[in-house]
Amino acid sequence: MKNILLPILCTLFFTACITKEKFVDTFDRGKDWAELQTQLPPYPQADNLLEFNVGPTSTHRYFVDASSIKVENDGVIRYSLVVKSAQGAENASFEGIRCETREKKRYALGRNDRTWVQPRVSEWELLENVSQDYAQRELAKYYFCPRGLIVGSSEEAIRALKAGAHPNALR
Repeated sequence: MKNILLPILCTLFFTACITKEKFVDTFDRGKDWAELQTQLPPYPQADNLLEFNVGPTSTHRYFVDASSIKVENDGVIRYSLVVKSAQGAENASFEGIRCETREKKRYALGRNDRTWVQPRVSEWELLENVSQDYAQRELAKYYFCPRGLIVGSSEEAIRALKAGAHPNALR
């Protein structure tokens, strides 16, 4: 009897597992995140640059073009970043930070003729996984996404940059 009962129970168990409906949470169903199309800002001007600190290990100086900062409805803060080396070299990029997921994306790179060009790779990357992006991590942590929340406006982001950190940021 035991030899017959075990296969029957196994068959019933597997049948129940196969026919069981998959649970679908309908509360957030259909609410996928969609990134907005973005317009490239004018190339950064020296008069609009706000310097920020990325820590004692960097020999470069980092700036955000205040006129380029946009806090968008898709939860992305877009801005132009300018990096100046101690030798005088200058690099510009137009980037975005998504506070909710702690990701960054590079939309454009600056050229010597002060125009933008599309980078070879323009995908969302986790800030923690990219070792050379000190500036983006600092911007997210202390200026644009204090305690994981997104600033409410470009004016709030500019005030944080001018003050050296957002008032809600933990230093």
